[in-house]
Amino acid sequence: MPLDLLVKKPAPEVLPNEMENLIVELKKSSGSEECLKKAYQILVDRYQGQRIKTYTRIFNIFYSDINYLWRQKGFLHCNNINYIMRAFLIKSNFFKEDDIKIKWTLVWYISPHQYLQVRINEKWVNVDVWAHSFGIKFGDRARGFH
Repeated sequence: MPLDLLVKKPAPEVLPNEMENLIVELKKSSGSEECLKKAYQILVDRYQGQRIKTYTRIFNIFYSDINYLWRQKGFLHCNNINYIMRAFLIKSNFFKEDDIKIKWTLVWYISPHQYLQVRINEKWVNVDVWAHSFGIKFGDRARGFH
């Protein structure tokens, strides 16, 4: 089954060493909002969405090996990036699975797209790392012709 397309796969138990080292830094955050923003920055510096590769690498949506996904740089599908983000947030101990919702929308009005909503205190914040390369900022998400 594709990673997080039909069901929410649990965050991985074992992570690559580099991710573990970054999680040590995330744990030093002053709170959940700072942790989320740091994790977001780590991922936007490493990954981005690309329209053409979304279709030319369509079968990569099935990858779920966290070691493989972490070794990639540049393009990753939205669901793969979100899986890594969920691992960072849950392993930071600032968030639980229930604090992270997987959401769906259509970009360009035809292409399914996944983003996250993350609970900060009692507020839900949109998190869309994949769309950052299209000018979508922290707290917003891709939709329509973004």
